[in-house]
Amino acid sequence: MLNGVNLNMLGRRDPTQYGGITIAELESRIYKWAREMELTVQCRQTNSEAEFIKWCHDAYDNTDGMVVNPAAWTHYAWSIHDALEPLKIPVVEVHLSNVDEREEWRRTSVISDVVAARFAGHGPDGYKMAMQYLKEHA
Repeated sequence: MLNGVNLNMLGRRDPTQYGGITIAELESRIYKWAREMELTVQCRQTNSEAEFIKWCHDAYDNTDGMVVNPAAWTHYAWSIHDALEPLKIPVVEVHLSNVDEREEWRRTSVISDVVAARFAGHGPDGYKMAMQYLKEHA
């Protein structure tokens, strides 16, 4: 479960877009859902693109599936696309807000061709949906 730039600011960002949940509350929900689904999950968040890419590289040999929310990097970080591309596991893209109905620049996902599924605009439940997808497809 990789969360990108500025997601550490959840709870302080626009609640109409992001729901008012903090990153700690989101991770608690994810771990609870993982237990219920009998999945093993590790949550990570970073504001460093290089660290996000390293975590993608770390998944090459020891991960069955991955959920990513690159946040703003989704729209321009080809380096993240290139880090995800060689993965042989299903990768699911998640966004708390409905990026397809927001500003024009947010409607572009440079990782769309390397992900198996995408859930946007479902708030925290998008992560649960992504985990369910991985449980069924990983």
